[in-house]
Amino acid sequence: MQTTNGITQEVTINEATINEATTTEATPTEATLDQYLAMWNEPDDAARAEQVYAIVTDDVRLVDPLLDATGPDGIAVAIGALRNQMPGHSLTRTTSVDAHHDQARFGWTVNAPDGSVAVAGIDVVTFAPDGRIQSAVGFFGELTPVA
Repeated sequence: MQTTNGITQEVTINEATINEATTTEATPTEATLDQYLAMWNEPDDAARAEQVYAIVTDDVRLVDPLLDATGPDGIAVAIGALRNQMPGHSLTRTTSVDAHHDQARFGWTVNAPDGSVAVAGIDVVTFAPDGRIQSAVGFFGELTPVA
């Protein structure tokens, strides 16, 4: 119980989140997200399909301004189509992972073969109880400040 300004409330602390936030080793969440990025960067369709099945749920949904895909097969095909449109490009995580409960967010860039940034954004990911990705929502660019 916690009392603030005469109000008593029960506070539940997620110990896994505290442990993830205080360690310098890669957390299970970070490891899964690193596998997710490796999946995006995999040029071989068959290898990518294997990776997708290892890290996402059967009912997974991936949505961003360019795609809306469901299921492991749909995601593998959508990533392959985007890779074909942007040959030689790679996805790189550019921020730490901010995670709590079953959610995480991180920044990324899509880099052209010459190293220039083609697009930057963030993903917000939801994890299933078994640690696999259940959904990923991508946003491109920076938010506009309120005037």
